[in-house]
Order: sequence, then C-alpha cells, then structure tokens
Amino acid sequence: MKYRWILSDPSDEDTVQKLAQTINVSPTIARILVARGVRNFDQAKQFFRPSLDDLHDPFLMDTMDLAVERSIRAVENGEKIAVYGDYDVDGTNSAAMLYLYYKSLGADTEFYIPDRFTEGYGVSTTGIDRLVAQGVNLIVTIDCGITAVEQVAYANSLG
Repeated sequence: MKYRWILSDPSDEDTVQKLAQTINVSPTIARILVARGVRNFDQAKQFFRPSLDDLHDPFLMDTMDLAVERSIRAVENGEKIAVYGDYDVDGTNSAAMLYLYYKSLGADTEFYIPDRFTEGYGVSTTGIDRLVAQGVNLIVTIDCGITAVEQVAYANSLG
C-alpha cells in the first residue's frame, strides 16, 4: 500500500522567531504552532486558554435539536441512559463528563466503554446487546458512532 504524504508549507521563520519570543517558547514549539495556524499572541492565547465563546455552536450539527429533545425526554421520563464512549483517552474523558452531567440531572445513567480487543473500535452490536439486556432505553455515543450506521440501525430495531 502506498501512502501519499501531504506536507504543509514550511513556516515563515520570521513568524516562528517572533512567536517564540512573544510567548516564551522554543522555536520548535513555535514552528509547530505556526504550522497549526497560530501566528501571534492573541491566537496563541486562544489556542492555550480557550473560552466557551470559542466553541462552535453544536446546533450547527444536523438534527442536534432532535438529539437534545430525545435526551431531555429520557431524563424527564426516568428512562435508563447509557453513555457509550470510546476506549481512548478523549473517549473515556468525554464519557465521564457526559455521565457526570446526566447524573447531576438525576438521570438513571451508566456508561459503557468497549473492550478494544474483543469489540474493536467504535460501536459494537455486542455492546448494544449488553446495554439493552440491562434495560437501557437510550444509548448516547460519544467519540464514536458517527460512522456506525449499521449498528445504529440495529439498536433502533431493538427499540
């Protein structure tokens, strides 16, 4: 299998040196930042100390309103909710945060992290079956599931 590497243009050395001095980092770190589009103090501040105002509006995602409505309905009706996360660090952290959020609302919530060796990456029918057997009414995936069309159809077929 051949791979085609696409390299970004070499960074402007002047910009790298100015950024390194301005934010007191090594030229190597500054070069990485410039390659990521961070070219001045304000952009570095936004990169290292982002605020909630810097986040994209989640309702720009297609059908987010339906997902929120379904989630609210599950909490209000006392349905059992499972947060299905991925096994990597951002997946487990995301799952923990959403789990704690649901718990703070008083929701009947649990979490599920798949076994990477037996279930592989993403949403698995094994995981879905385990959750349904435990009486879960709503499965919320986080950091996985965006391409799990077949698994979502399977979960929907179970109710």
